[in-house]
Amino acid sequence: MRKLRTLATALMFIPLFACAVEGDGNTAAVKKSFEQKFPQREVQSVSASPVKGVYEVVLAGRQIVYTDAKVTHLFVGDLIDVQNKKSLTEERMAALSKVNWADLPLELAIKDVRGDGSRKLAVFSDPDCPFCKRLERDSLPGLNNVTIYTFLLPLTELHPDAMNKSKKIWCSKDRLASWTGVMRDGKALTGDGNCDTAALDRIQALGKKLGVTGTPALVFGNGQLVAGAIPREDIDKLLSSK
Repeated sequence: MRKLRTLATALMFIPLFACAVEGDGNTAAVKKSFEQKFPQREVQSVSASPVKGVYEVVLAGRQIVYTDAKVTHLFVGDLIDVQNKKSLTEERMAALSKVNWADLPLELAIKDVRGDGSRKLAVFSDPDCPFCKRLERDSLPGLNNVTIYTFLLPLTELHPDAMNKSKKIWCSKDRLASWTGVMRDGKALTGDGNCDTAALDRIQALGKKLGVTGTPALVFGNGQLVAGAIPREDIDKLLSSK
């Protein structure tokens, strides 16, 4: 039965991908209806999809769902352009995830300038995240002519002591040395974290605004947001992308 439902859902979309549908003026009504039926979800935008009568709803956290004009049915999953063999949902997610580099509060980050520092990379990282440590140990060493900005984003629901460690790093005399010592060399942190740590609260709000729900999360100079401890070769290519 599940396979039949999946197939039926896919077949609904196949004949209708030939052209894009312009806004039909009904998006405001769809948004209002969606908010009435799902008051606990924050609707960021509603727009007509390429499928006649189906609307794209973007929710907080950059989640995309699809619905009909009366919000009687919801579709969750990828909207596929069969003719061009691509996921329209994936493309839309990539566009929504774009970050305006100029809006990043770089003064809240730990700065690491290498070579001429011409290329830019921001990393949201958690001191207790094993994947963040993998990124620091395996992927970031060897990168040159780059400025790396590390934003401390402790995921306290996963790592209860991460905020305490972040405070100690932020309050240390040499934040970069403290950070790399913990992440690459496994050194113990010293100090009590007793300084102004309002920056960490601001980074938490920034992560939420950007839809960063996991670490590590990498933001490149062109605004591309990539999740995970990706290989150094991939980082190097993305650093040079326009």
